Amino acid sequence: MAQKLMTPGVYIEEVNAFPGSVVEVATAIPAFIGYTEKASRNGKSLVNKPTRITSFAEYLLLFGGAFSPKFTLEPVAEGTKPKNSISVNDEERAIEYKADNQLFLFNSIKLFYANGGGTCYIVSVGTYKGKSEQKISKDELLGTSTDDDDKPIEGGLKTLLKEQEPTMIVIPDAVALGDDCYEVYKQVLTQCAKMQNRIAIMDLHDGFNSRDDGDNVNHFREKIGTEYLSYAAAYYPWLHTSIVQKDEITFKNLDESVDIGNILPEKPAIELVSKFKEQAPPEITDEMSDEEKEAIQKIVKNNERNLHLGLVATSPTYVNLLDEIRAVINLLPVSAAMAGVYTTVDNNRGVWKSPANISLNSVIKPAVNITHDQQEDLNVNAVSGKSINAIRTFPGVGTLVWGGRTLDGNSLDWRYINVRRTMIMLEQSIKMALRSYVFEPNDANTWVTVKSMIINFLTEKWKQGALAGASPDDAFDVQVGLGTTMTSLDILEGKMLITVKLAIVRPAEFIVVTFEQQMQKS
Repeated sequence: MAQKLMTPGVYIEEVNAFPGSVVEVATAIPAFIGYTEKASRNGKSLVNKPTRITSFAEYLLLFGGAFSPKFTLEPVAEGTKPKNSISVNDEERAIEYKADNQLFLFNSIKLFYANGGGTCYIVSVGTYKGKSEQKISKDELLGTSTDDDDKPIEGGLKTLLKEQEPTMIVIPDAVALGDDCYEVYKQVLTQCAKMQNRIAIMDLHDGFNSRDDGDNVNHFREKIGTEYLSYAAAYYPWLHTSIVQKDEITFKNLDESVDIGNILPEKPAIELVSKFKEQAPPEITDEMSDEEKEAIQKIVKNNERNLHLGLVATSPTYVNLLDEIRAVINLLPVSAAMAGVYTTVDNNRGVWKSPANISLNSVIKPAVNITHDQQEDLNVNAVSGKSINAIRTFPGVGTLVWGGRTLDGNSLDWRYINVRRTMIMLEQSIKMALRSYVFEPNDANTWVTVKSMIINFLTEKWKQGALAGASPDDAFDVQVGLGTTMTSLDILEGKMLITVKLAIVRPAEFIVVTFEQQMQKS
C-alpha cells in the first residue's frame, strides 16, 4: 500500500491491471551524409548537425539545390570508345567530370524520394553555394577533421552517435573518394555494430564498370575488411536514372577550357556564339552599386538563356552533347534508391519482408547488364563469404532488386537483410520498453510483468507475419526468473537476465520445382 494512512477516512488506490506495452520502433529512417548547397534554418547553421526532414520540399528549404558540375572534353586513345563521348572536328572526345566536381547527395535524395522515401536525417558536412568546385574529404564525412588550432570538429558520421532514431546510414558522396571510400565504410560498420540499431547501405566506388574492366567486386571484398559484415548490404551496379531533366543542362556545364564555338560544326550555331561574345556586358566590379550589379546579372542570364535556346534550335551536335552530359550526371550510386525501397517495403509489408524482387522508379537501366551466371559469384562467394546484391533488368518486367543478403552472406544467422533488420527492430523495441524497469525490485512480480509484456509484443509480431511458426509457442520463447535464467549471485549483483528465442521468417531465395512424369491412370 503506497499511501500513508494517518487520518481517518476513505482512501482510493488505483492498481494497474495490465503490464506495460512494447512499442515498435521506427525501422525506415535513413541518415544521409554529404555536401549540400546550403545548411541553415532561420539563420542558424545546420552544418554537421543531424537534421530530421520529412519531404523533399523540406530538404530544398533547408539544404538548397543541386551542384552544377563542370565537364571537360578529353582526347580519346586510338582504338578505344568511352561510354560517353562526342565527335569534335572528327576527333572523338570523352566527356569527363572536372576535378572536384562530382557530388551525388542531392540527386541521391531525389532518387530516395522517387522510390518511396519518407522521414530521414541529413548531415551536411559542407556547403558548395557560390563555389565552382567542392573537394570531398574523408575526414569531413567521418567527422575526424580539425580546426585551425588542431581541435577536433564534431561532425559527419560521429554526430550520429548521439541520434537514436536513424536505422540506416547512406553516404553517396563517399564513392568519389576512390579507395578511401572503404575506410569510410569501415568506420560506418563500426558505428552500426556499436549502436546495434542501424545498418549501412553501400556502393562500389567503380560500380558503373563491368567486371571485365577490372575486378571491382573482388576489390571491394578485399578492401571492406571482415568485421561487422552483418550490419551492411552492398549493391552493384550503379544506375542510369532519369533524375536530372533536359532543361537542367546547358553550355554552362562545360568547363571554361572548352570553347563552345570551336566544337559546334553548324554555321548558325557558330554565329550565335560569336554574337553572344560580342554582346557580353561589362564585368561586375566592387565600385558598382547594387542596382548596377543586379542589372548586369539580369542581362547575363537573359543572354545565356537566349544562346542556349538558339543552340538547341540550330545545332543537333549541341543537343547531343547536352544529352551525353546529362547521361553522365544521371549515372548514380544505388544506395539511396535502396533506402527508398527499404522504406516502401517496411511501410507496406513490414521490416521482416525481404527488400528484393522490387522494381525501381526513375531508373532507366543498370549501368552493367548482369546475367544469371554472372550473379552466381556475386550472391554466393565461397572464398570471402561476402555477398553483393545485384540490380538486374528482366525483359518485359523492368529493373529489379535481385538480391537480399547482407555482406555476411555465409552466416546462417545473419545472411539475410530482413533477418538482421527485424532483429534490430525487436531488440530496440524491447530495450526501450525495459528502461522503465531499471531499478525496479528484482523479484517474481517484476519478472512476471516483464515476461508478459514481451510475450504480448512478440505475439502481435507473430500475427503480423514477422515470426515463423504455426503457434506463438513455435515462434518464440521468453524466459526470466531465478533458477531459469538467473542465479542468486546474479540477483545480488543487480542483474535481471532475460532470454528471448525467436524464429524469424527467412525469404524463399531459391524456389525449386521438381517435375516427374507418371503413368496414365485412366
